[in-house]
Amino acid sequence: MSGPEPRLSYGIQLPVQSQSTLYAEPWEAAAGPDDLVAIARTADRAGFAYVACCDHVAIPRRLAPAMSTVWYDPVATLAFLAAATERVRLLSHVAVVGLRHPLLTAKQYATLDHLSGGRLVLGVGAGHVPEEFEALGADFRRRGAVLDETLDALRAALGPDEFPAHHGKLYDFQDLGQRPRPAQARVPLWVGGSSPAAVRRAALKGDGWLPQGDPRERLPAQLDRIRELRERHAVQGPFVVGAITEPLYVGAPAWDVGRRTLTGGPQRLAESLRAYRAMGVHQIQVRFRSRSRAELTDQMAAFGTETAPHL
Repeated sequence: MSGPEPRLSYGIQLPVQSQSTLYAEPWEAAAGPDDLVAIARTADRAGFAYVACCDHVAIPRRLAPAMSTVWYDPVATLAFLAAATERVRLLSHVAVVGLRHPLLTAKQYATLDHLSGGRLVLGVGAGHVPEEFEALGADFRRRGAVLDETLDALRAALGPDEFPAHHGKLYDFQDLGQRPRPAQARVPLWVGGSSPAAVRRAALKGDGWLPQGDPRERLPAQLDRIRELRERHAVQGPFVVGAITEPLYVGAPAWDVGRRTLTGGPQRLAESLRAYRAMGVHQIQVRFRSRSRAELTDQMAAFGTETAPHL
């Protein structure tokens, strides 16, 4: 497996746009568009490879206390931030594409890629909320098979042809034109998830893998599996392996940042994070503990200036 960059790159899942209790900081509850713009612009200046946005349409009441109901739409959010930034890529992490017809997904994301000058990375996943699928008329039990075919349909619909064609069991289309076309000749499709099915799907159908919750000690076995699958099936082309790091704090925190948080000076953090590269990871998704937008953007700037050069 090989990635397009010779060094470990780094991106960030944006705060504010999703506010699950698993990771949201208290200050995010009162934050809004101005905060998202400031954070995205900081990422743009600080060398982040991408900013990412999640995807949920509606959260059932039973899950709302843990997940919250704050989930910004990824296409609208990333388009909004595209206009406020210059170079940082725009990642859906992840779009639950099985909730929508692939031609609709292609129309939305092709337009985003066109408007942003080719900065889209389309991350996709199977989804996990049954009520969401039911409300939208999608098949939750067959979501894996649906995603498999949707990936094939999206390859066609996001390709160079104005009139794409796909003939499958679930979707069948041809002689239906869509413009604008994506600015990129090939929109990267990164597959999210850490189940055996998701890992296989990423290896055989994706341009990259976005793990979901794998601790660093479990990554080598997953990477070995991806490598073995791609070699056995003779899958060619670049493949970007991702990892989500532990929470970070650059410097010595003056408050309780949690026992799992990696803290310390730039060299210490870089030494720990370089272990991901040694495993075969190409890009890391970082998250910083913070008590305010200002503290977060200070952390991001310090990471980009002081830690990133040592990655």
